[in-house]
Amino acid sequence: MMTSQLFSPYKLGALELSNRIVIAPMCQYSAEDGKATDWHTIHLGHLALSGAALLFIEATAVEPEGRISPLDVGLWSDETEAALGKVLDAIRKHSDMPIGIQLAHAGRKASVAAPWQGGGQLGLDQGGWQTLAPSPIAFGSHPRAPLALDLAGIARIRENFAASAKRAARLGLNAIELHAAHGYLLHQFLSPLSNRREDQYGGSLENRMRLPLEIFDAVREAVPASIPVGFRVSGSDWVAGGWDIEQTVAFAEALEARGGDFIHISGGGLSSEQQVPLGPNYQVPFARAVKQATGLPTIAVGLITEPDQAEAIIGTGDADLVALARGMLYDPRWPWHAAAQLGASVKPPSQYLRSQPRQFGKLFG
Repeated sequence: MMTSQLFSPYKLGALELSNRIVIAPMCQYSAEDGKATDWHTIHLGHLALSGAALLFIEATAVEPEGRISPLDVGLWSDETEAALGKVLDAIRKHSDMPIGIQLAHAGRKASVAAPWQGGGQLGLDQGGWQTLAPSPIAFGSHPRAPLALDLAGIARIRENFAASAKRAARLGLNAIELHAAHGYLLHQFLSPLSNRREDQYGGSLENRMRLPLEIFDAVREAVPASIPVGFRVSGSDWVAGGWDIEQTVAFAEALEARGGDFIHISGGGLSSEQQVPLGPNYQVPFARAVKQATGLPTIAVGLITEPDQAEAIIGTGDADLVALARGMLYDPRWPWHAAAQLGASVKPPSQYLRSQPRQFGKLFG
C-alpha cells in the first residue's frame, strides 16, 4: 500500500505538524464579554483529541467593536487573556495538538445577533454598537451604515492586532492567522466593492492591500519567529468587479515577499449578491492557483468531506494542507476514520486506546 500523503508530516514555518489536516476556525457565539467559557473548553477540547495536526481557535476580536456579535471571543484585555488561558490549560493537560488562533475584526459585519437568534444587525438599544469600515457602505440589508475609519482609527486597529498577537504568544499559542476573508474588516479593505477610499488605503490594488500587510508586519514583529503568521483570505467575492483570484495571487506574492508563513484560502462573505458555485472542492482551485504562483504554503477548504478527496488534494499538489470545519463538527473523529481508510495512523489519548477496531491493527500509532 502506498504511504498516505494526507498523513505525511509537514513543517509550517518552525511548527512541526504530524499530518496535513487542519481544523478551521469556527465561531461559537458562546463568550461572555469577550471571555471564553466552559463551552470553549468542551468544544476545543474534543477537537484536540481528533487526530488532526493543527486546531485554530475561532475568529477572536482584537477590540470590542471588532466582534461579530456580543457573544464573540476576544483577546484585548487581561480578563479575556486569562479566560482563554484557563481553557488552554485544561486542554493541554490531555492533548499536545498545536493550537493556533485567528485574530479578527468584523468591521461593517459587526454588531449582529447570533445565527440562532436571527443574525440581524443589533440596534444601539439592543446591545449593538456603531460599526467601522473602510468606507460608509452598509453590508446587505443592515439598516445602520458603518463609519469610515480615519487614519487614527486605522492606526489603533493595527496596534490592537499587534497587542492581541503578543497576548497570544504569552498564552503559548502555536500559530496566528489574520482574518482577511468572509467579508470582515481586512477583506473589506481588500475588495473594491467595499473600499471606496481615496487616500493611501484605497483605490489601487497596492493601496487596498496596504492595511492587511501593515498588520502582518506589526504582528510579525510582535511575536517570536517560532510562531508562524499567515492569513485567511477569500479567493473571490463571487461578484463581478469584486475581489478575485488574480488579486488574491498578487496579495499572496506580497505576503510571501514579507516573510508570511502560510495562506488559508476560502471564499465569499463580502456581498449579499454573491453567486457561489457550491460543490465538492469548489474553492480548492484558489489554493492551486496560489500554490502554482508562489512558494507560500497553502491551506485548502471547500466542502472537503471524504478521505480520498483530501488525499487527492495533497497528493496532486493542489495544496499543502486541507482544512475542515463543519465536517469536523459532524464527525469529530474524522482524522481517525480517514487514517483507517488510507492505511495511516493517528495518536489517540491513552484513555481511548481500547476503542481501536481490531481490523485496524496499526491505526493507533
